[in-house]
Order: sequence, then C-alpha cells, then structure tokens
Amino acid sequence: MPIVCLLVVLLSNVISTPDFFSVSIQNGVLYGYVIDVINRASELVILAIGMTLVTSASGGQDISVGAVMAVAAAVCCQILSGGEVSVTEYANPVILAVLAALLASALCGAFNGFLVAKLGIQPMVATLILYTAGRGIAQLVTNGQITYIRVESYKMAGGNIAGIPIPTPVFFAVITVLVVYLILKKTALGLYIETVGINGKAARLVGLNSTMIKFLTYVICGVLAGIAGIVASSRIYSADANNIGLNLEMDAILAVALGGNFLGGGKFSLMGSVIGAYTIQALTTTLYAMNVKADQLPVYKAIVVIVIVTLQSEVFRKFIASRRNRKAAHLAAEGGQK
Repeated sequence: MPIVCLLVVLLSNVISTPDFFSVSIQNGVLYGYVIDVINRASELVILAIGMTLVTSASGGQDISVGAVMAVAAAVCCQILSGGEVSVTEYANPVILAVLAALLASALCGAFNGFLVAKLGIQPMVATLILYTAGRGIAQLVTNGQITYIRVESYKMAGGNIAGIPIPTPVFFAVITVLVVYLILKKTALGLYIETVGINGKAARLVGLNSTMIKFLTYVICGVLAGIAGIVASSRIYSADANNIGLNLEMDAILAVALGGNFLGGGKFSLMGSVIGAYTIQALTTTLYAMNVKADQLPVYKAIVVIVIVTLQSEVFRKFIASRRNRKAAHLAAEGGQK
C-alpha cells in the first residue's frame, strides 16, 4: 500500500505537470522535480527511521526531533565559527564540530528516553519538553543569532560534491537507511524492539531489558535527528534555530503512518516509513508544481493524507470486505433462485 500511494502521487503529475519526470543536468548536477523530491526528502527519511524505532518500542512518538535538529546545527556551527556570527574559514576542526553536534543530539535523545523508559511518562508528553525548549536551547548556543559558515567544504553535505551529479543529502539518507537496516537485520535488536512494543511485560519475563531497549531507541532517534540537522544546516550554510527542522516532526510521524506502521507500537516496516517519507515530499513538490501557495499547502496536504490513511485503515478494509461478501452472497442467492 505505501508503494501504491507513492505511485498514485507521482503518476498524478502526468496530468497536472507534464514535465514533472523530465531530468536534466545544470552546472554538473541533476535537476528536475523528481530529483528535488529525492533530494529534499533526505532529512525526512533520516527522521522517519528514528521515529519508526521509537514508535515501535514505546507506542508513542518523539515530537522533539525538529528541535533536536536545530540544537545539533547550532552546536556544529558555533564550534566551527568559534563564536563568531559569520566566518569564511573554520575556527575548529570539522570532525570536532560534527561529533559535538551528534553528542548533543544523543543527550537530547537520552533525556527523552529517560523520561519515557525509566519514569514511564507518556512519549508525547515527555518529548513535548524539548519540543518547547529545544529551539530556545539552540538560541542560547548561538547567542540568539544566525551563525553563518561561508566555507565551500561545509556546503557540500547539503549541496553536491564536484564531479558527482547526485545531491549529497541523498547519500546521507541512503547510507543511514542501509546502516540501520543492516543493524536491525544482522542483530536481534529489531526483534527485541518489536517484542517490547507488542508486550513490554512479557518481554521482561523472557529476560529482555525493556527499559534499556526503549531508552536505546530514543538515543538512536536523537542521533539521527542530529545527522538530519547537520545536513539541513549545510543546505543553508548556517544555524537558523527558528527554522531548521520546523514542523518536520509532524511529517516524520505521518511518514511512519503512511508506511503502514501501527502508531501504538509493535511490528514495524522500516522501508515502509522510508517510502512514506518520499510520498510526503512528492506530495509537497507536486502541490508546489501546481502553484499552490505555501500557506495553503497544509490544507491540501491534510486532505490527501486523510484519504491515504483511510485507505490503509484496517477498519476501512474490513468494511469494504464485508460489503463485497454481502454482495457476493446476494448474487449467489439470486442465482440459486433462478
């Protein structure tokens, strides 16, 4: 169903935007609506992976990932700039700044994980703290200003590498998906997460540390949000605490839902969430191609999402199946009478 939804969104552009699938090369980089969908969805794909694990293990969502992106971007750019508002060369090594940013995002994830796994607070309520305070923390890190890193090498993560026509964020998304997928498949972590999500008490009885597994998923989600924050920061070569990751947490939750995952926890489909992320970005790009204004975009987006989620609903499927069975029984009865 996630693949069908993505194809429907893409194929609708054959009528509305005839040149939607045309791809060209400009300044050595692939250019076109389809490329824009794949490129712009990169941060959302990374967030959707972390959101899938959190949802599966805890039966709730982390609504702070957008703010954590802003925190990671702020830490990274502040270290690179050495406290200056705008720089044209690095004040500190890039590796130091990236590691510090990922550590900060991991601490944010650990904070959320502690509240949810150890204290038993509802995930939506626990992560609301950083959702509210995260951007304020990012503002404190950057002294309330937008920090600019005007260095070409820093722009590569959000732009492209010379000689490679594919935008760099695509590589970040693909590598992240592959690494997490291999970890879940080659180890028992994926099975443990699903087990805890289905029945935490039963998981404890068979020897699993449910608290630690839930905590670990929030830390992973925080780190992935940090990676997305660095990529988003590189796109605009700055740390804009007010706008980086804004509202992306909602799109990440929608991606998980569109991927066919149950938001109450349990079994999950990582690739379903990835496809859901591309579906949301394809929908956004499609609406922009149809000249829909930015302030009207959420309305159209909500309508389409409601339709897609309804089609994937088990209740709706059972209703359609029952209608078919009644019709078949009615036709069989009529045939018997004849």
